Amino acid sequence: MTESEEIHRVTAFWQGLGLPGLIDVHTHFMPERVLSKVWAYFDAVGPLTGRPWPITYRMEEDERVERLRSFGVRAFTSMLYPHKPSMAAWLNGWAAGFAGRTPDCLRTATFFPEPGAARYVTEAIESGARVFKAHLQVGAYDPRDPLLDDVWGVLAESGVPVVAHCGSGPAPGRHTGPGPIGAVLARHPRLRLIVAHMGLPEYAEFLDLAARHPYVHLDTTMAFTGFTEEATPFPKAELPRLLDLQDRILFGSDFPNIPYPYAEALEALAGLGLGDDWLRAACHHNAARLFPAVTPAVAPAAIPEPRS
Repeated sequence: MTESEEIHRVTAFWQGLGLPGLIDVHTHFMPERVLSKVWAYFDAVGPLTGRPWPITYRMEEDERVERLRSFGVRAFTSMLYPHKPSMAAWLNGWAAGFAGRTPDCLRTATFFPEPGAARYVTEAIESGARVFKAHLQVGAYDPRDPLLDDVWGVLAESGVPVVAHCGSGPAPGRHTGPGPIGAVLARHPRLRLIVAHMGLPEYAEFLDLAARHPYVHLDTTMAFTGFTEEATPFPKAELPRLLDLQDRILFGSDFPNIPYPYAEALEALAGLGLGDDWLRAACHHNAARLFPAVTPAVAPAAIPEPRS
């Protein structure tokens, strides 16, 4: 498939729904030397993946940005995350610079359980961070760590969402699954948590968590695609619950680190048979509410209270 064919395939999807474009809440941009290590891990079939994982969009940074724009992605993120102390603040500085030169990127930040985390998280929010990333699997930390309690409190009070890889796919970590992050939500019920990858493979359990907590959202990153269904299929009996949570499902792709064309993620959502209204909500409207004024088609407004 040529680049122009791929662009047509993606744009035809959202144009057919009458949308102004897409909002992708789960894309990765990070310092080049960090990203090269991530790609090397996938190339080596690391223990977390355990299967071949070709990087479809292995391009220079500016090419990756332009590819998203050519797809009609109106807003995207720069998901990045530390795996050790004294790394998060540096990543936040890089992400601020990236967002400064990339106006369609929702400025992204991150954190790690370490002294001073609440301080640099507060500084990031005050200087314009729109979304945070937490990776419990790669970071191998407990979200209940006392060093993070003030971080969760700051995020809950500010209303800034955090995308958390807290499910146990593609391989379980010591602190993945709904239990640890559920304890955080019990302490900070207004935390705007976005569960990455629909919480796979604990799909039903994370849907339960969202049903109990009206500020919890789920992103579709890699879920429902042929690649993921082969290993961790979404249970068909749970599909009606996606309609119940229609206003809290967000499209995410994992671009550029996906082993298939971008369009497959969108077509997999259409293949669920949940209807055009559901697709419009997931691919644009829900994120536009959560991140006001990210596109000219959405007037700035306060974040509405989600349905319980």
